[in-house]
Amino acid sequence: MQSPLFAYNEQQSQERYTVQNPQMLRVTLEGHDDILARKGAMVAYQGLMEFDGEVQTSGQRRSRARTGEGLDLMRCHGQGTVYLANLAQYIHIVDVEQDGLTVDSSYVLAMDSSLHHEVIAVDSQFGISGSGKYQLNITGRGKVALMTSGQPLMLQVTPDRYVNADADAIVAWSNGLRVQMQAQTHSSGVWRRRGNTGEGWELSFMGTGYALVQPSELLPPQNAVVGQGIAAQYGMGQQGARGQNQGNVWS
Repeated sequence: MQSPLFAYNEQQSQERYTVQNPQMLRVTLEGHDDILARKGAMVAYQGLMEFDGEVQTSGQRRSRARTGEGLDLMRCHGQGTVYLANLAQYIHIVDVEQDGLTVDSSYVLAMDSSLHHEVIAVDSQFGISGSGKYQLNITGRGKVALMTSGQPLMLQVTPDRYVNADADAIVAWSNGLRVQMQAQTHSSGVWRRRGNTGEGWELSFMGTGYALVQPSELLPPQNAVVGQGIAAQYGMGQQGARGQNQGNVWS
């Protein structure tokens, strides 16, 4: 059999995490180094691999119920190679070190099991509770695979150069940054978008670090359902970003 498809071979690498192609991640496991991956993200594997649901602690369950932020994970362990992907999103590998990483949980594909993650609150100048000011804080030493809708932009933040980003487009930022959530509005109705510009909530970053922005202001339809009407097939309604991310400004 012959086909141009045979050009898409495995990427040979000694690295544990390898971007097989822009939209697929290859992870090599050696029996003692589990990873945590988004539930349902496995598309293929080779070798002796096992996948178990990751049990949340009582604190994580309470935090998830209160904020709507959290991770639905499975534990991948064994000896072999596992391939991970999610809705053909672009994949990027980040080394988490002392400074840590803050990210919307919807953009996490996989991470080393040695990393610690917890929900934190992002400051709001209006003090609005439950309106998307909760994010996932990842600390420790290890690797995280992030996903973006399209090729992202990495913005450097310095003391003399702060960055503002649309709250619907920001993916992640380094923990050392000071962050404030604010609305671009001149009216007393902060819930309304400013005039007819379509611009609303934004995050302002100050300090020293980086902020990762994607070229999209919508979350992907994480649980699109076929056969439940045209809205469901396109990840809209209860199957789309709004339905799957209640209480989050991203929706």
